[in-house]
Amino acid sequence: MATIKRRTVLFADLRGSTALYESLGNAQATAVVTHTIDSLARRVPAMGGQLVKTLGDGLMAVFAAPAMAVATAIQMQDVLEANAAAAPSAAAMARLRLQIAMAVGEVVEVSGDCFGDAVNVAARLIDHAGDNESLITREVLDELAPETRAKFRSLDKVHLRGRAEPVEVHMMVASRGADTAATLMETRLDLAEPEGLQLFWRDEAHQFTRADLPILIGRGSTCGLHIDEARVSRTHARVDWMGGSLQITDLSINGTYVRFSGDDEVLSLRRGACTLHGSGDIGLGGSPNEVGVPLLRFNVMSSPDDTMPMRLSAPPERG
Repeated sequence: MATIKRRTVLFADLRGSTALYESLGNAQATAVVTHTIDSLARRVPAMGGQLVKTLGDGLMAVFAAPAMAVATAIQMQDVLEANAAAAPSAAAMARLRLQIAMAVGEVVEVSGDCFGDAVNVAARLIDHAGDNESLITREVLDELAPETRAKFRSLDKVHLRGRAEPVEVHMMVASRGADTAATLMETRLDLAEPEGLQLFWRDEAHQFTRADLPILIGRGSTCGLHIDEARVSRTHARVDWMGGSLQITDLSINGTYVRFSGDDEVLSLRRGACTLHGSGDIGLGGSPNEVGVPLLRFNVMSSPDDTMPMRLSAPPERG
């Protein structure tokens, strides 16, 4: 018999298991992933939630209140960190990352499963989460205590696949284990706060102000910059405003690669993030040095009028 209840829906997805299978082998990797998912799943009833189902490398759960879901998300990040530290193959475990998304609304419960708009929103929102990120909708945020709301920052409105109206999204800034190394390495403390970003794709220039952020880059029709290329994921990368700077986060299967003008080094993000400054190239699905890689050129604008011509520099040799 179907029942309708207001619930907070949580989806959690464990990333990095493919590399784990390559480094540990099928048997050991399967044991590690299964143990990790079981450890995460146990936090759900411990925090008063209901585990709906496990989904391969992830799980779905529902909670009576948003605060319970957010507290569970924090504990899940702690569990993943503790498991990695205690594992015999700590280096391999360190590659595992956790993405979490939460939404609240009326949910239809049928035979132990759950359906409804909140389920759909949470399931699609998780595609926009980076490594060790927890994302929530505005409705979840509104029901949290002030001290908990302070843990989140706005990502503005995000278009989700299959929805006509964008969803206001907030990201937990205190997620454990977030990959900030690249961001810290690329930060230039002597630069003024940027006013916007230019992205050049083929013969078109796209200009985004701070008010336009965040923007999504990918093959999906709802992305702010649509790039229909085989190597590009449906939601490949996200550019948003963080701490007075522009940050690009890889959300893809094949990776996002950044090369700054005047620098031969290529940063491989691989579900990580880095701060954009100056100008340079972004390879989608491969290094900018590789032939045939979809290549974006970028220019960080220090003022609204700080625009660049279509070609920032000579393109790499394509053979």
